[in-house]
Amino acid sequence: MSSRRSSRSRNSSASSPLISDDQIADLVSKLQRLIPELRNPRASHKVSASRVLQETCNYIRNLHREVDDLSERLSQLLAATENDSAEAAIIRSLFL
Repeated sequence: MSSRRSSRSRNSSASSPLISDDQIADLVSKLQRLIPELRNPRASHKVSASRVLQETCNYIRNLHREVDDLSERLSQLLAATENDSAEAAIIRSLFL
């Protein structure tokens, strides 16, 4: 990985900050702790950075889907309530 990054750093502008292998490993480790599928305490084996990034992307996609589904459900609930009711006001506040 460092050979790829060092060749990239030669081609990049001087203004872009370099990141060390240790910093990358630390960031991957932090990501791993955030992703439910990867933070299993029984799984003491090392997970590759590639897998951590793939699972992170999958997790973010799933979160987007959940947000879309919940927004749709709230919209349907709002459509089924009277506009000036307290319930409608609560539902509208959830959209903000």
